[in-house]
Amino acid sequence: MKLKKINAVLAILSMVAMIGHIGYTDFAYLKMYYNPLLKLLTSLPFMILTCLHAVCGMSAVFMQADGTRLDLYPEQNKKTIVQRLSAALIFPLLLLHINTFDLLKSCAESGKTVCFVLLLISQPIFYGVIFAHTSVSFSRSLITVGILTSRERQKMIDRIVGIASAVLFAVTVFAVIKGQLAMFRI
Repeated sequence: MKLKKINAVLAILSMVAMIGHIGYTDFAYLKMYYNPLLKLLTSLPFMILTCLHAVCGMSAVFMQADGTRLDLYPEQNKKTIVQRLSAALIFPLLLLHINTFDLLKSCAESGKTVCFVLLLISQPIFYGVIFAHTSVSFSRSLITVGILTSRERQKMIDRIVGIASAVLFAVTVFAVIKGQLAMFRI
């Protein structure tokens, strides 16, 4: 249980760092302003916390038997399935996300329109996966660390985080795609 609590704390800290990184990224694209130091200060803590969270999460799933039987309560485990599938998709999409700027630049310079469009499409998919994982995981982390005990409050927090995630998703997709299209006219 100690591993799950550490993982839950890392998840909460990762979410805070994620909001900071996304906030800066949205600002940078909307204002067409880039500060490498701010990018580093918002992305590095997010990456470190997320990697630690991923290692703890995988360790908890694979080394502890708790919660690995998704077939017992299929209706109750829909969010667990979303949580695990989104977690599995984050890292391959993250590798693409980290390299998207250089890849877009290369595609724009060489006139590879189809590749350029596919890269643009990958961005909302990545953000959707991140926000899906966050929205189904946040209240569970609060339960694990003992901050949240009421099912009614959990449902309310899930709704609030779901709505906030949808709004952040829409703003981020708009800001990033608009900014990338402005930078790389193809």
